[in-house]
Amino acid sequence: MSPSLSVVADNDLKSTNTAPKAETVAQRVRRLQMEAKQLAKDHIRALNAALVEVEQLAAEIAEGGDAYPPGVRDLARRMVEDCEQRVQTLEAITARTL
Repeated sequence: MSPSLSVVADNDLKSTNTAPKAETVAQRVRRLQMEAKQLAKDHIRALNAALVEVEQLAAEIAEGGDAYPPGVRDLARRMVEDCEQRVQTLEAITARTL
């Protein structure tokens, strides 16, 4: 059994596919700036999420007991504090500017 084929007239395609107006340079600049700002917001959110993940991982190690060397636990404890402060700072800055 062969697949069925159908013919589509060119004039039907032309009526539904109207070409968009050409974008001016100024419009393109504004659009690209908006896209860049959105990408920057997404990137900052990813950084924030990564810091939170590091903070959680460091907290687990800091509370891990004797399975971890004391120096590693101490470093992890300090990282928890540092990450927490960095996340708060990042959130405060982005709340003001974005």
